[in-house]
Amino acid sequence: MRQATVYIDSKALQYNLNRVKQLAPTAKIVSMVKANAYGHGVKDCLAALSSTDAFGVACLQEALEIRELGYLQPVTLIEGIFNADEMTTVIENNIEVLVHHSVQVEWLLEYKQQYIAKDLKVWVKLNSGMNRLGFKASEIVDVIHSLKAAGFTCVLAMHFANADAEDHPLNEQQKNQFLQVKQACEPILASCCNSAAIFKWPELNFDYVRPGIMLYGTSPFANKSVHDLDIQPVMTFTAEIIALNHIQAGESVGYGSTFTAEQAMDIAIISIGYGDGYPRAFPKQNYVSIQGQKTRVIGRVSMDMIAVDVTNLNVALGTAVELWGKDRLVDDVAEANGTIGYELLCRLSARPVRKQI
Repeated sequence: MRQATVYIDSKALQYNLNRVKQLAPTAKIVSMVKANAYGHGVKDCLAALSSTDAFGVACLQEALEIRELGYLQPVTLIEGIFNADEMTTVIENNIEVLVHHSVQVEWLLEYKQQYIAKDLKVWVKLNSGMNRLGFKASEIVDVIHSLKAAGFTCVLAMHFANADAEDHPLNEQQKNQFLQVKQACEPILASCCNSAAIFKWPELNFDYVRPGIMLYGTSPFANKSVHDLDIQPVMTFTAEIIALNHIQAGESVGYGSTFTAEQAMDIAIISIGYGDGYPRAFPKQNYVSIQGQKTRVIGRVSMDMIAVDVTNLNVALGTAVELWGKDRLVDDVAEANGTIGYELLCRLSARPVRKQI
């Protein structure tokens, strides 16, 4: 059987959740498990995150999956509902919604008696400069006052556009707007910290923090590794050597013959490719890890196979190759691919076998 395997380390996930608790000891934790827990498999990740205070998802389908698996913690729809017909399902399943435009507020008010009876919070999104979702500062105070007057418990929420950047001027603008709105709406619950902000601004952790990528052991910062942040990679992605070849100087490898050997070398063919979600376009040299040693990928990535340089390595058919994990960090693979670890994790296909360790 073809061996392309994704291992999910539950203990590492629990370690990272505890790391959030260390960094934000007085805040409740809304663990983000959208997009199939960032590609890790939501069922297994929910079990490892069972001590979290709440879960965050992008859509109703993801929230209902959590309920179907038996988890009773609060679940927040971070994009809110997409039509009024979803309100009944939201109320019946004790799901909290975020509102970011006036039509959503209207839908909420239509169902206010049922919603308030369930004691569900309403998250209200401030658009403080990211310009994706949310009410502008000039309008959100009135929205919150109207919801509070109608009997709703509100959570003022915001998302940083540049929390991963050291000195971006928008950070201060967003922080100041959030604090001003918060003051104008007191008493009110508040949440503005994602993974990067949890590390950078402990004074902003407030009532709820919303860790995402840090839970899965990937750094939210380009200039800091998971080791710097004391978090542990959760996913290890492996495949096996299925062929060994010896080539001479002048011979090429793979589609387009983009790699030509400058000297005699040994190469291994690995059972992985873009059909599994392994990225194809590498503007920079990429590597894998074999027996703890970094070795380069050569030639183009195919749909089902890659070639790597194994000259002077003691390998055989069936030797395991770490594509990313604890030795070869997914952040480093992503950097070589010109992207971010989030994308590589989320776009894995269903073809690799998934195992929990």
